[in-house]
Amino acid sequence: MAAPLPNELNALRELVSSLQSTLAAVQAENQLLRQKLDALARRLFGVSSEALNPAQLQLLLTLPELAAAPTPAPAPAPTELSPRKVAARKARAPRLPEALPVLEEVIDPEPVKAQPEQWRCIGQEVSEQLDYEPGRFLRRRIIRRKYVHRTAGDAVPVIAPLPEGLQERGIAAPGLLAHVLISKYCDHLPLYRQEQIFAQRHKINLPRQTLARWVELAADWLKPIYEHIRTGVLADGYVQVDETPINYLEPGNGKTKQGYLWTSSRPGGEVFYHWVTSRATACLEQVIPANFRGIIQCDGYAAYRSFANARGDTVILAGCWAHVRRKFFEARETAPRLAGWILRQIQHLYALESALREKRAGPQRRAAVRASESQMIVARLERVLLCLKASGKQLPQSPLGIAIDYALGLWSTLQVFLSDGRVELDNNLVENAIRPTALGKKNWLFIGEANAGERSAIIYTVIESCRRRGIEPYTYLRDVLTRLPHLTNKQVPTIIPTAWGKKTDQKPTALAA
Repeated sequence: MAAPLPNELNALRELVSSLQSTLAAVQAENQLLRQKLDALARRLFGVSSEALNPAQLQLLLTLPELAAAPTPAPAPAPTELSPRKVAARKARAPRLPEALPVLEEVIDPEPVKAQPEQWRCIGQEVSEQLDYEPGRFLRRRIIRRKYVHRTAGDAVPVIAPLPEGLQERGIAAPGLLAHVLISKYCDHLPLYRQEQIFAQRHKINLPRQTLARWVELAADWLKPIYEHIRTGVLADGYVQVDETPINYLEPGNGKTKQGYLWTSSRPGGEVFYHWVTSRATACLEQVIPANFRGIIQCDGYAAYRSFANARGDTVILAGCWAHVRRKFFEARETAPRLAGWILRQIQHLYALESALREKRAGPQRRAAVRASESQMIVARLERVLLCLKASGKQLPQSPLGIAIDYALGLWSTLQVFLSDGRVELDNNLVENAIRPTALGKKNWLFIGEANAGERSAIIYTVIESCRRRGIEPYTYLRDVLTRLPHLTNKQVPTIIPTAWGKKTDQKPTALAA
């Protein structure tokens, strides 16, 4: 057989080279798809917690991929701010609160009942049970007596004026309005289920349309409190912001659209919600007033960057290390050594913050410790991430590549906490404030209309502010809804949750945990 010609050999070599390149690309794509499937399976069926056993982080601190880079220095040893924790046994709370009303039932033996005069009591055995009586309706009848003067019988009778209420001729008392609000926004019971409970258990017919009007009425009265809370949250110059989607019913065709509750929180202070039917950058103009000057802590959503750029130097963005940690946590299966080392460095940052919280350190001390200790960890992380990015060994679409790009893209915002002691390490406080709304929408699925979103934002703001201050929300709402018709706008600051809790000396409840 004749030997192949040189041209044919060159063509075969090119074909082999092309097939090898195609095979390498297919293998890389296959690996990425497998990683995505594994990540999806872990998200659906795996443990949702990001907690790591310290033993899992005892990985090699030297990275073979970074042979040209200087060996990262070991993490600093814990300082006097992070003492060794000693497991202390918590004092057990009383099984039954002492303040509970007591209903005593005395049981005597039958022989004693038959001839009580023949017996002498020498002691007693006491046992307690925890009982419950379901809530009950009652009719509050207001009787206003008419009087005439004894010496002027033909004069016009006098009668006391009807007490002012939220509505002139409505049957809903403040206690019932507070119960409806708490059931919907705190216990997550939709109005139609409340309607069924009232009818089936109490024989009270309250259509859901009536309940919806009462919610609207209460939200209108609570709006001045909401506005005062909003002003207080934004007054400090540092606020955490996040958003959550909630569907609302579009009138006319029975379909739902997606709106958003934008949540703003001040660490150590209140929280407020703002309803917008969009997630665009322009929505932030409604959430953050034009006169705001300070720091906004947020996640990596591009709208925040666009908003900050439009505001110029008046707004500084602070990043969230929890989101960065989450990205590397998702990459730990495909790159255990690299992701594990990075997670360990982030864990050192959180250990320092935990020690500062235990010492109740103020902003100045926090800034000093961060400058002396956290700064080194952050600088070390930056050098390693830049080396990993420059090496090109991590595919951009791999979990580790995505985590590296995400962290480096937000690096300037992730360093803000180093120079300002007020700024937290992450945005978890405002994310925790979103949880009640997430639980609620699983039950009521969507908001009845776009305008109802604003009412929900007002009521959620009041209830969440009560929760943060350890105030029982029903007690607060019932008292405030009773007093509001008699107050002026200047007196509203005296009934916001912070002032109300101090005045009434409310003790923290389980809801505040």
